[in-house]
Amino acid sequence: MTDIGNQFRALHRPGAPFILANAWDIGSAKMLAAMGAEAIATSSAAHAFTLGRPDMGTVTRDEALAHAQDLVSAVNVPVSGDFENGFGEAPETCAETIRLSAEVGLAGISIEDTALPDDAPYERELAVERIRAAAAAARALPKDFVLCARADGVMNGQYDLTEAITRIQAYEQAGADCVYIPLPPSFDDIDKICQSVSTPVNVLVAGKFTAHTRAQYAAAGAARLSLGSALARATHRVIHDAAAKMYNDGDFSGLMPSISGDVIDKLLE
Repeated sequence: MTDIGNQFRALHRPGAPFILANAWDIGSAKMLAAMGAEAIATSSAAHAFTLGRPDMGTVTRDEALAHAQDLVSAVNVPVSGDFENGFGEAPETCAETIRLSAEVGLAGISIEDTALPDDAPYERELAVERIRAAAAAARALPKDFVLCARADGVMNGQYDLTEAITRIQAYEQAGADCVYIPLPPSFDDIDKICQSVSTPVNVLVAGKFTAHTRAQYAAAGAARLSLGSALARATHRVIHDAAAKMYNDGDFSGLMPSISGDVIDKLLE
C-alpha cells in the first residue's frame, strides 16, 4: 500500500515548489486533481463558507475531519488538512488532532499559532510546545505524516516579521516538517524567510502575491505554494458579481462566459 505521507513529503523541494491546491468540496477536489494537482488541501475558510459560516474558528474538529475524509476518498493524490489551531489550546489536543487526521487518511496538516476565535497569538513558549507535541505524535504514527507549523501573527497584525521568523525557527527545532508565514510584508521577505530555516517553506499565494509566478517563488526558495481560500473566494466573487447584476439591474450577463457542462463532466469522471 502506498505511503501517502511519504509521497506528500517528497513533493516538498525548496526551489522547486509544487502547488498545494485548496479545495472546498468533492467536486472542486476532483476537478483540481484532474487538472494536474499533485496534492490537495482543505481550506478552513472555504469549508466554513460551504456551511454558511464565516471564517475563524467556526468549524469543529469532527466537521473538519469528516470533510477531509470526503476529499481523501475522492482523489488519488495526497490530501493535507488546514486545521487552524489544531482545534484547541493544549499541546495534547494538537497531538490528538494529528492522530485523528492520520486515521482519516490525511498525509499531513497545518497548525497555526492563533488562539481562536480571537486573532491574538499564543505566547511563543506555548506555541512551540504545541508544535513539539504535534510533531511527536506525527513521528509515532505507523506511516509518514507532514506537519506544517504556521506563524500567523504577521497576517493578523499581531507581531512583526522578526518575531515570526523566530517562531518558525523554534517550530523547526520542535520537529515541524514545513513552516509557513502567511502574507509577509513584501515578496522580498519570502527569500529571507526561506533562508532563515532549513526545513521546507510554504508560501500563501493570495492577494498581492498572485502577481508573482511559480518561477519567481522557486527562485526565492519556496517549496510549497498553497492557495488558502483564494480560489474559493474567486468563485464566490463570480456568484456575488453575477447576483448583483441580476438583482440590482435585471442583467444576466454575469452568467457568461461559463464553462461547458461536458468539460466539467469529463473532469469529474
